[in-house]
Amino acid sequence: MSENQPGAKTPAPDSRAEVIDLRSDTVTRPTPAMRRAMAEAEVGDDVYGEDPTVNRLQEACAELLGKEAALFVPSGTMANQIALKLHTQPGDSVMVGSGAHNFTFESGAAGALSSVQVDILPGDGRFDSAAMRRAYKPDSHLIAPTTLMCVENTHNLGGGLVWAPDAVAEVLACARVLGLATHLDGARLWNAAVATDRSEAELAAGFDTVAVCLSKGLGAPVGSVLCGTSALMRRALRFRKMLGGGMRQAGIIAAGALHALTTQRARLRDDHQNASFLAEALAGIDGLTVDRAAVHTNIVMADVADHLDTAAVVAQAGARGVLFYALSPGRIRLVTHLDVSRAQCQRAVEFIAEAVAEVATAASPQA
Repeated sequence: MSENQPGAKTPAPDSRAEVIDLRSDTVTRPTPAMRRAMAEAEVGDDVYGEDPTVNRLQEACAELLGKEAALFVPSGTMANQIALKLHTQPGDSVMVGSGAHNFTFESGAAGALSSVQVDILPGDGRFDSAAMRRAYKPDSHLIAPTTLMCVENTHNLGGGLVWAPDAVAEVLACARVLGLATHLDGARLWNAAVATDRSEAELAAGFDTVAVCLSKGLGAPVGSVLCGTSALMRRALRFRKMLGGGMRQAGIIAAGALHALTTQRARLRDDHQNASFLAEALAGIDGLTVDRAAVHTNIVMADVADHLDTAAVVAQAGARGVLFYALSPGRIRLVTHLDVSRAQCQRAVEFIAEAVAEVATAASPQA
């Protein structure tokens, strides 16, 4: 199921409950301070490189990630797809982890826009150098040569899993031996930095390009940033224009992203603590199973018992004002963010317990 579930129907909550939206950390609303920053933003024509707020955002992201330059783009999908175009030629192969966003949730763009093949490496979204060597295809007129290796940190479908630094170092070293370019899909790299107590620059070190998202977790309304060398970002600028991402007075939205970048990173720890609370509490509900050790950041995956209808659980919770998604017939995902408090998490657990009990009663032979 998609990160944002296009076309999915949200059940109307009943009148007794406020809406507690745990579908994604993309659903946040701009704070009053962020709206003021956007309203007062200094702007220019960014297609000409003349928007001072966009330029400040790009400089700030490049510095935070330890890269020479950065490019502001409308979405994480565009950032990832520009990276694919930078590092590949049509007919190449790209290595990604199982469930990778740039393969699973980007509408087939890798094939449609870059004409590459994708090799899925086994694991929980994370993989090792042995898997890379098994999948690697050398340059040959008979096969699609492997030219790029991608890491997603944190890993969305893995449940917000964080890569251990030594595991990243291992696959980067392997990529260098194999002669591969490297890209980091760090849409939630801010969460990984908080979870590991390491800087974003440390986590991005060694990658040729890095994509980060400002609208996930940090709460900006729009935007991602792609970082790399100055030479790569000059080429990326052309691809951004080619893909329709050239924006004019983009400082209005860049101001929201810059405000998020400078004010919201430290508080991500609250989201992680709320996710841990949810995992612990949901594990106590009969009919749900949670691997609490796999809750590294702000995403909680819960498995629904076989005898329960997962879609019905989602619908019953939605009717009580608690929104989340079913990622598969037996798994639900809940995501904490700045618009969800601990008290709301507590109420969400109560309503989810009610929803599971109601679905279980309906499924009972005695019902």
